[in-house]
Amino acid sequence: MKASSRSEPIESALEIESDLVAETEVEAGIRDFVRNDIAYLRRPTAAETAHVDGAAEATVNNVNSLIQRVAGTSLGEIEKLIAELESLRDLLHAEGQRVQREISGYAQLSQAAMKSTRMIADSVSQWKRAADGMRNS
Repeated sequence: MKASSRSEPIESALEIESDLVAETEVEAGIRDFVRNDIAYLRRPTAAETAHVDGAAEATVNNVNSLIQRVAGTSLGEIEKLIAELESLRDLLHAEGQRVQREISGYAQLSQAAMKSTRMIADSVSQWKRAADGMRNS
């Protein structure tokens, strides 16, 4: 009986030791997993950056080329429309100035007609007074 009681503490110590070893291995595995999992978050090296920049530049060039091809005709139409609108703006500006000149000329002509009408009215009233004065005399 005593032999079995002595072997029990030894077996318990061995179990604890194997548990510690297993625990250490699991912790090491978790550390490796985390390191590998977050490796992409590290800053890339200069060579990796050059490769990524070259690939990104090629992608941007391809996208720009595609956009230019797709939008080329639309941009051409828009530019023609803008030119047409600018010429219409210039025409409307010129017509506005012409209308202002004609209105100014009409106003001057109207003032001259008013002056002439007053002069005629004054002359007629003078003749009328003179005629009335001759009849009364």
